[in-house]
Amino acid sequence: MTDRNKGRALDRRTFLKGTVALGVYGGLMGAGLSACSPAKSAAPTAWKAGTYTANVTGHNAPFTMGVTFSDSAITAIDLGANQESLGVGAAALKELSDKAMLYQSSNLDAVTGATLSSMCFQQGLKECSDQAGASKDLAKAAGPEDTIESAYSADVCVIGAGGAGLTAAISAVQAGAKVVVVEKCGITGGSTNVSEGALNAVDPERQSKQNIDDSVDKFYDTTFKGGHEQGTPELIRYLVDNALDSVHWLESLGVQFKEKVGSATGSLGERSHYPATPSGNTYIRAFQAFAEAHADQMTILHETQVTSLIVENGAVAGIKGLHRKKDEITVKAKAVVVATGGFGANVEYRQKVNTGVWADVKLDDTIGCTNIKPCAQGEGLKLAEDAGAQLVGLPDIQLHPCGTPGTGLMEDIRTSGRNRIFVNKDGERFVNEGAERDTLCKAIFAQPDSTYWIVVNKVRYPSETEPDANGATIENMLALEHIVKGESVKDLAAACGMDPEKLQASIDGYNKTVSGQAEDPFGFKANNTADKELTEGPWYACRKVPTVHHTMGGIRIDVDTRALDANGSAVQGLFACGECTGGIHGSNRLGGNAIADCVTFGRAAGKNAAEAALATGN
Repeated sequence: MTDRNKGRALDRRTFLKGTVALGVYGGLMGAGLSACSPAKSAAPTAWKAGTYTANVTGHNAPFTMGVTFSDSAITAIDLGANQESLGVGAAALKELSDKAMLYQSSNLDAVTGATLSSMCFQQGLKECSDQAGASKDLAKAAGPEDTIESAYSADVCVIGAGGAGLTAAISAVQAGAKVVVVEKCGITGGSTNVSEGALNAVDPERQSKQNIDDSVDKFYDTTFKGGHEQGTPELIRYLVDNALDSVHWLESLGVQFKEKVGSATGSLGERSHYPATPSGNTYIRAFQAFAEAHADQMTILHETQVTSLIVENGAVAGIKGLHRKKDEITVKAKAVVVATGGFGANVEYRQKVNTGVWADVKLDDTIGCTNIKPCAQGEGLKLAEDAGAQLVGLPDIQLHPCGTPGTGLMEDIRTSGRNRIFVNKDGERFVNEGAERDTLCKAIFAQPDSTYWIVVNKVRYPSETEPDANGATIENMLALEHIVKGESVKDLAAACGMDPEKLQASIDGYNKTVSGQAEDPFGFKANNTADKELTEGPWYACRKVPTVHHTMGGIRIDVDTRALDANGSAVQGLFACGECTGGIHGSNRLGGNAIADCVTFGRAAGKNAAEAALATGN
């Protein structure tokens, strides 16, 4: 064995346990990651020692990657001030950095769910190693052997390590159960990672400080009517009654919320709680910390696709799956929780069931999806259906107005929040920006080319370098050419190809509503404390399109989160929570109700599954 290969003789199983069994890292990579004991090389040709850099284009923004070499080993990797999404791209960069250091190899598989960030890292490593004369040696060195045990046993098996699945797993552990979580992607947190993290709950303590008049009954009525009165009343009642307890439960895990509540796009009320740090990854980081602290009770298996449920004597008793599409695994469990998310990224399936609100819209691949594509495929629905569960509300597919043209991802300037207007290609406002999401999207489809611009100014972005609530900066959006800028309204109109007089008239009309001089012709209701007049530059605009965001249909459940068959009877041993379930939101989900749903019903699923499992004995 050469000295360079000795670097791979470290305890691989310990490393793999950290990345496969306990979850992938959630934070941004800091500067200067160093190996504990850098490998020495006996290679006949020494590398050119030094630190080399590569300018790479990440998923969210360009950044500079630096790699330091001795004459025989990688000694440090610096990912700089990258802006990759927490829990997704940032997690992939951290994992690949650790593996490159540990194995002294460039033979690294992309992280499922973060392919673009993985490719970005591989490109940067190649460019830096070329400069050091190390590329050939790194390419020859073996990468990690991603192995996994073939059999596991637990009280509860949770399918899916997104927001709902991790909530259920933690709740089950808190109820005394041993839990195995099975996740098909290489990242932890699923689509919750890329959400804004809004969680609706009636919160008298916070809302009273903002003079917000609200009640649980009002929350119920808004959710029921906002879903076009198609939701299941008892499920809605359970959601609104227990949402504040979900906020407090998250706080008990270390999540900090902003003191002020807001209103997510299409929330129809000011009760959206936002984490104090950017994005829904805040919740995932707290969940990962819990998993690491309870490793003896909670195991997460990544890159593992469930292929079937095990059914014994009429009851669900575990799962069978494949790790990296080749290694068979079995998890025997007394109860199984399906938490696999929706099916929005499954173009074929969503078109098949699209007979509802958007029946006259072809939901083909010209319309993107906000979810991480390897996720949101709907496999959990088929697993549950094969075990006897009924699927309900499948045509209820929600579109969101914040899609990025070409991808459908929610990026750059977001539609949530205040102090922004929506204008069409001519510069004219065309809708109440605070309306329900389906209303907004229908109005957008009626505009030229089914697109529009969101327009903001220094009120929303007083600094081009200060990260917004999602961790993005105007500086990076401009660098990626995702947005346009104008020092004046006239400049902005020219950059967008709009009629400057129409754009100015749209801004003036909005300002009159905000100042109380006139009622808005589209029905926008200004908030005296949150909405400001838009008067000074610089101005920014970002083009948007409707995108598939949430699928409200799925597995039929009761308030105990038991999966039900067509007769309303429980499928023994099977529970479900999160976006893979149906009946909660009706035919339109309110903004901010998804995280509330995931955590509220996730807590119930974990607790009830654990109690059912522990009641069966050994």
